[in-house]
Amino acid sequence: MVFAVDIGNTNIVVGAFDDSGIIFTERISTAPLSAEIEYTVLLRTVMGLHGLSPSSFTGCILSSVVPPVTPTMRNALLRTVGQDPLIVGAGIKTGLKIRLDNPAALGSDRVADAVAAAQFYPLPVITVDLGTATTVSVVDSSRTFIGGLIIPGVRVALSSLTSRASQLPEISLEPPRRVIGANTADCMKSGIIYSTASAIDGITARIEEELSEPCTVVATGGNAPVIIPFCKRSIVLDEQLLLKGLMLIYRKNQT
Repeated sequence: MVFAVDIGNTNIVVGAFDDSGIIFTERISTAPLSAEIEYTVLLRTVMGLHGLSPSSFTGCILSSVVPPVTPTMRNALLRTVGQDPLIVGAGIKTGLKIRLDNPAALGSDRVADAVAAAQFYPLPVITVDLGTATTVSVVDSSRTFIGGLIIPGVRVALSSLTSRASQLPEISLEPPRRVIGANTADCMKSGIIYSTASAIDGITARIEEELSEPCTVVATGGNAPVIIPFCKRSIVLDEQLLLKGLMLIYRKNQT
């Protein structure tokens, strides 16, 4: 059994997989100032909640877009699982060709999403990861990662709006009752959710125009379940996409 960790700016996704597939996934908050022992306790707690012990795992894999947390989590994994994690980065086998100006600058989360999408869904495929940032990535018919877009995330946009407009309240990210809001909170909910959904519809349509062929669109990330139901085009919601990608990458890099 293998333990997997993906460090995002807001949340850390942890999970486990074996030869049969994904066993579990959980989310914990990213805390850049947390000590190694705090992450060690959290990892052991998550394992225990699923009836597993550190000795259950024969390996681990780590991806991160928060460099200051990476060494802390690496050491926590080493203390917990007893093995140095495989860290997703330059030189790792992915099974994809990456055609970018600087492939080394590509975020490991986008790599994992793309690897899983190319494996489990028809090509060409577009991945939409709705996390702290909304990242859009494109893998063409030849399994080449050709680029994408990075957009302010849903909660980032909402936080910016409330912090800069003194009369706008803090709101929860709940589906609006209708598009046309009748009060400030509903107007804000409708605005952030429908504008993001419309952006995804529009961006994916423009990508298809540029490629001159239809694409499969797969969405993932913490905010995806809130936004994707309001998109007009057909989009697959796969909340385990990133972990599936880490599973595939781990397997490709075993000797």
